[in-house]
Amino acid sequence: MPTLFLSGANRGIGLELAKVYAADGWTIIATARAPETATALTALAAEYQGRITIERLDVNDDAAVDAVAAKHAGHAIDLLINNAGISGGNDPALAIGDFNSFRRVLATNAVAPMKVTLALLPALKLASNPKIFTISSRLGSIGLSNGGKYAYRASKAAVNAAMHALAIDLKPLGITCAVAHPGWVRTDMGGSGADISVQESVAGLKQVADKLTFADTGKFFNYTGEELAW
Repeated sequence: MPTLFLSGANRGIGLELAKVYAADGWTIIATARAPETATALTALAAEYQGRITIERLDVNDDAAVDAVAAKHAGHAIDLLINNAGISGGNDPALAIGDFNSFRRVLATNAVAPMKVTLALLPALKLASNPKIFTISSRLGSIGLSNGGKYAYRASKAAVNAAMHALAIDLKPLGITCAVAHPGWVRTDMGGSGADISVQESVAGLKQVADKLTFADTGKFFNYTGEELAW
């Protein structure tokens, strides 16, 4: 059975990703900041006994990331999905209300995915066709950008740039690295007025991830499968 490492698996897109990959026969290492409150994820792990391991992980805690990575370093990880992220609120045009919040958004959405990815490289190298798939956002596209939401846009543009560069550096190792926009999704982050359901978003994301080949490394995809402008 292939193995998925999934960050931010306790709710929303992450929880639904855990559901669909478990149903597809994958072994899953699912992380959550507070597993004791992740009741839906715990129930899912009970349903797929022995196939879902829940790890306590704050992706901003470098030591914790290193510890979880070391625990799984000897086992091949076929797919890493960097899903954990925060919105940081909605900065209005020409105003940033909280620069400490801005820094937290950058740390969580841009720095942490790189830390997690690099820490898990030993396990990814053990897989026959390893893939790194980072959940980004269309709001991180410079070419498609409009105003406002400075912290969130900056964080997603940063992770896009970092993953694009990483894709180039990983080519000699044969590791595929891509990012994806999940759509505007009805989650706690996206809100009830968003365009699509979690199920629709995740069905698309899984299809994109499943179809990724080494020829797709360094690309930015919509959940529908179309390539997006950086």
